[in-house]
Amino acid sequence: MPFLSRAALAAAALAALPAAHAQNPAKPARLGLCAACHGESGRSPLKGTPHLAGQDLDYLKTALAAYRSGARDVAVMRAAVGALSQSDLDELAAWYAAQAPQPQ
Repeated sequence: MPFLSRAALAAAALAALPAAHAQNPAKPARLGLCAACHGESGRSPLKGTPHLAGQDLDYLKTALAAYRSGARDVAVMRAAVGALSQSDLDELAAWYAAQAPQPQ
């Protein structure tokens, strides 16, 4: 394979990495905090607790920000996310958005 073709192939593969990572994010370090109620896969084992798997990424980020700011006044959620960094929240949102949704 000519050098230029290999270089182009390598460049294309590297360009695809961020998109692939967004679809299959690494397990967040703080996942256990959320998984206690929402399940690691985003399918809550608790009645009345929302499933997060497959939710829209922007929705999850907005919801987490609202819980942290108090705009959504749910004490347990505010306590859970209040000490997390924005990076932690983004990782958690990406994780749950990438999970397979709850079957109907």
